[in-house]
Formats: sequence, C-alpha cells, structure tokens
Amino acid sequence: MMLFGRTPVLPAPDEALRGRPEPQFAVPERHTVLGNPLLGPYPEGLQVADFALGCFWGAERKFWQTEGVWTTLAGYQGGYTENPSYEEVCSGRTGHTEVVRVVFDPSVVSYAALLKLFWESHDPTQGFRQGNDVGTQYRSALYTHSPAQAAEAAASRDAYQRVLAGSGYGEITTEILPAADRAFYPAEGYHQQYLDKNPGGYCGIGGTGVSCPVGVARADG
Repeated sequence: MMLFGRTPVLPAPDEALRGRPEPQFAVPERHTVLGNPLLGPYPEGLQVADFALGCFWGAERKFWQTEGVWTTLAGYQGGYTENPSYEEVCSGRTGHTEVVRVVFDPSVVSYAALLKLFWESHDPTQGFRQGNDVGTQYRSALYTHSPAQAAEAAASRDAYQRVLAGSGYGEITTEILPAADRAFYPAEGYHQQYLDKNPGGYCGIGGTGVSCPVGVARADG
C-alpha cells in the first residue's frame, strides 16, 4: 500500500486494534515452490528465522530461491493485534510489519548468509517505508529465535552500518527483537508465494547496492 501526505506512527499497545483469539483464515498446507509444509512442527535439525524488509511478496521470493531454505511463510509480526488481517495491518493500527518466516537447514545455509541476503535486499535506513511503499508495515526488522541469532543479527547490523555510512547512507532503523516477544501470525493464503502464483506481480524489493561484509549469500535476482 502506498501512502503519502502523512508520517506513519506506530500505535501504543492500548491504541491498537483488539483482534481476536482465533485465526480468521486457513493457511495452505504446502509451499507452492518448495513443496514442503508451511506450518510447523518442522523436521529436526532445521532452524527458524524471521525477516522484515518491505513488501513480503518480493521478500519471500528472495528467500525461497536460496539453497538450503526448506520453506517460507509470509506473515505479520512485531505488533499488538491478535490474528490481524491484511487490511488491519495496512491501516497502521496493529503495529505489525510484513515478515517472512524462513525455515532453513543450517548445514546448507548459515544464518549469517541469510542476514547478508536480508541486508542487501532492501534499504534498512528508510524507517517506515521501502521505496514508494510507505507505512509502519514496511519497516525493517529481525525477530530472533535464539541468543546466537540475536548476537549475529546485532553484529551484522553494526558491520553493515559501517559500510553504509561510508557510502553516504544514514542510520539503520532495523528493529532487532526476540521472536518470543513478538508473536508471528501467518498472512492470508493469497499472500503465500504470491510471486510464484503471479510471476508478473509487484515486487517492491530493492537494495542499496552496498555489499554487506558478512556471510556468503548474494542478493542477485
């Protein structure tokens, strides 16, 4: 959603929409590209990571195209409203951002490599926007699933900040928080693997062109 003429503001917890205790919609069983289940429990040995880098349509494709990724799932995270809808998230009244949950095999692709892909696939200095997409739901975020992930996320942010500053960019605005403190809600079925179902659809993902000095993944494509 493109919003102009006002500055997005996150709602306080008591200002957010109330939501509901149960999901409003069913999630498809399997990933349309990878063929694996979207929802857990996941096979032993796999790890989970959550990335917010703008519109989740293009962001999800970045990750499912990465070797070692077992499944991806578009969703909402970082807010206060239980089981929100897309329309509610876009209203700016839930506090959520659009997120891709990535389930990956760490023996094939490291979390550091996924962080490199994350940083290079968007501009983390833009605050509540990515390009022409403006709103709190487009903010950059990392929701971590272990102390090790939290440490790697913070270290990669600091490393990327140094090279971004050297290229004339401002401060990184990415929020880094424990996933346990920010519930993840799957998005509606039509959002899942959207660009596989709609190859010519809107992507909205683009990086700064500045290489991140961590991991080994690339943000090409």
